[in-house]
Amino acid sequence: MNELVKTPASPWLDGLNTAQSEAVKTLDGPLLVLSGAGTGKTRVLTSRLAELVASGTAKPWNILAVTFTNKAAREMKLRVAGLVGPMVEQVWLGTFHALAAKMLRRHADLVGLRSDFTILDTDDQIRLLKQLMEAEDIDSKRWPARMLGGVISRWKDRGLPPEKVGLAEAGDIANGRVRVLYERYQTRLITLNAVDFGDLLLHMLSIFTTHADVLADYQNRITHIMVDEYQDTNVAQYLWLRLLTGNRNNLCCVGDDDQSIYGWRGAEVGNILRFESDFIGAKTVRLEENYRSTGHILAAASKIIAHNETRLGKTLYTSADDGEKLRVNGYWDGPDEARNIASQIETMMKDGVHLSQIAVLVRAGFQTREFEERFIAIGLPYRVVGARFYERAEIRDAIAYLRLIAQPADDLAFERIINTPKRGLGTASLQVVHIQARSSDKPLLTAAIDLVQTEELRPAARNALGSFVQDIKRWRDLAGSTHQADLAKMVLDESGYTQMWQLDKSPDAEGRLENLTELINAMQDFDSLQGFLEHIALVTDGDADPEHGEVTLMTLHAAKGLEFDAVFLPGWEEGVFPSQRTMDENGAVGLEEERRLAYVGITRARRDLFISFANSRRIHGQWQSSIPSRFVQELPPENIIEDIEQGMRLGRVTAARLGDASGTNGFGANGGYGAGWRRMAARRAEPADGNWEPANNKTEFTIGDRVFHQKFGMGNILTIDGDKLLIAFDKAGHKKVVSGFVSKP
Repeated sequence: MNELVKTPASPWLDGLNTAQSEAVKTLDGPLLVLSGAGTGKTRVLTSRLAELVASGTAKPWNILAVTFTNKAAREMKLRVAGLVGPMVEQVWLGTFHALAAKMLRRHADLVGLRSDFTILDTDDQIRLLKQLMEAEDIDSKRWPARMLGGVISRWKDRGLPPEKVGLAEAGDIANGRVRVLYERYQTRLITLNAVDFGDLLLHMLSIFTTHADVLADYQNRITHIMVDEYQDTNVAQYLWLRLLTGNRNNLCCVGDDDQSIYGWRGAEVGNILRFESDFIGAKTVRLEENYRSTGHILAAASKIIAHNETRLGKTLYTSADDGEKLRVNGYWDGPDEARNIASQIETMMKDGVHLSQIAVLVRAGFQTREFEERFIAIGLPYRVVGARFYERAEIRDAIAYLRLIAQPADDLAFERIINTPKRGLGTASLQVVHIQARSSDKPLLTAAIDLVQTEELRPAARNALGSFVQDIKRWRDLAGSTHQADLAKMVLDESGYTQMWQLDKSPDAEGRLENLTELINAMQDFDSLQGFLEHIALVTDGDADPEHGEVTLMTLHAAKGLEFDAVFLPGWEEGVFPSQRTMDENGAVGLEEERRLAYVGITRARRDLFISFANSRRIHGQWQSSIPSRFVQELPPENIIEDIEQGMRLGRVTAARLGDASGTNGFGANGGYGAGWRRMAARRAEPADGNWEPANNKTEFTIGDRVFHQKFGMGNILTIDGDKLLIAFDKAGHKKVVSGFVSKP
């Protein structure tokens, strides 16, 4: 156990443990503070900044302190102000973008800008790209502007201006013209005296590397640099920090490689893993004493993350007691999981636990739907961090189509979808529709039907509008004879809405597609389209309970940095968590980031942690059997309680699937899951060589079997080679996959 350090003359040092004190007092040279979850990194950062000033090691204006969010910057400023007073105002303290913008305004002329340049938001960026794409004759339906904007942003995150983007890097994106588009975009920004967020760092990198005098001035002015959440830095941020650090090497980076979960948005975990080799003579201080969670929770987190090979290594511990063991529950299906978790939360509320101290953390946004439905049904107050399921833009778009089919007089629905996806109907054409509707006192859809039979609109607009109203009529005719879930899928596919998101390569596009699939799943449970729409209309935000607060429902990514007394982690099944898409796209690297996400989820809990999985999920409208996540198997048995009743319920299914003839249904003597679910998870176990694919090399399938794959859908097995299957998928074509990743319907 670390001793507490008491230094009355320096109150910011009072109460620090040995490791924290060492980090605070190491003021010169490169320092990596490897701070585990809940180990007091914010206090270390603020105390070290105060020590730099109070000790005379650096003047406030010689210190640059970088955070990732404005909220973190404000919190640090308030804390340091309480320690050293108003001098904190002279510290270069802020986010990467804020500090880079401050620098760029001083040297804007060096990149062809004026100091009063405008910083474009995402919408302005996309609008400008659309104009340039039209001029370059780039098909915006095939290559959406938001997708190309994402490509350009990722290049900027890597510190790549247009001239450094190679032909191989650009590939065939936008038919090989994305690099030219990037050049035109940058030129146009200069003409407009504008930058986007990526330019703030990119321009400063250009200035630093081409104007040695400017860089030298900053290197002389800034003697000490501190960086929070270093594991989340991208390449451009890393290069900016290295240039500013110069030969002084007085760089202190605080972070946790085990909590690097933002690779999908450009974060480079290698920045923190390479720190000791990048900065020769670097000192590493590990903060391992956790002040948040109980012993059992920390032991489970440490055991799981130890399976990652690319990490610096640390083990969390606590001086507090071990607390309650983690509870691992198995359920029949997704709705059963939601019902049981809601019931457990109600019991906890009756026992006096405040709902604001309870969180349900899911891997993907679409998973919130079943919990929202259940919480609404039983009147359990909750809040969703981010949009609630039925309030998400893509869900509202889809429902607008269905509303217009069910009720042609729904003008609000018409206005929402008439040009979503784009149909070439401009403002002028839509204004004509509105004028016709007002003058004839008819709904917009009826007015549109009238207009396609006249010459009021240009031929292109008339044809586009005619196709739309014909589609609505055809879908409306089918509504009486087609199940509403099938109708919804047909509408989304035939309208081009699904394709719009399939072509969109922005980071959130895949999540939007998953949400649309979940919407179709939700419709399976209703007798009619009208019944479903009535249900949606009645789903309203409940008032927060002033006495008990609200349960927090959010994704694991959004939960980083937060903590709760009780945490539920549902959906721990292969393909859901770890995400099949992440593993397919990124292999072992993707799996390790998924495991870090599991670590983050576990360490959000202070006292009580519940992990669960379902035996089956409804996927693409069909019930599919599931296998517990490999992360379930990695949980240490000595730190968990296996729910006996739920285990017995699942035992029969487990035994049947695994061919267990022992008479115990795969369960241990205690009646819990025992070997049962661990054997299920073992089918996904990692081999010793670190390969993320399943270790088994035998298959239970035969040629001709009909099988399902989480990513590729349904298909038939053509050939079998050990555990490798060649499958003709209905929609994805021929793919070779590992047998462990498919199941029989």
